[in-house]
Amino acid sequence: MSEPPRQHTVRFTTKGQVVIPARLREYFQIESGTEAIVEETADGILLRPITAKSIRQARGIGRGATSKPITPAERAKLKAAERALEDAKYARLTQRRSR
Repeated sequence: MSEPPRQHTVRFTTKGQVVIPARLREYFQIESGTEAIVEETADGILLRPITAKSIRQARGIGRGATSKPITPAERAKLKAAERALEDAKYARLTQRRSR
């Protein structure tokens, strides 16, 4: 498959949604429900889809000889932060349903 064109024009909806052109969705293997990382850059907004291909490419990146093992205290701190994010997400979702 050849490299996709580097520039496309799209429009944002009032909710901030945008439609990614079909050729790009196909090229980057974006399907319904695919999540993306939204990153602020000096040039603007960067969308990076999280697909099976990108996950396969990222595997093992943190396993280099220079990486140090995580301590139990660090693991507990990360788990607590993850739990807080999940609790906040659950609260937002249940709040919307009760309106």
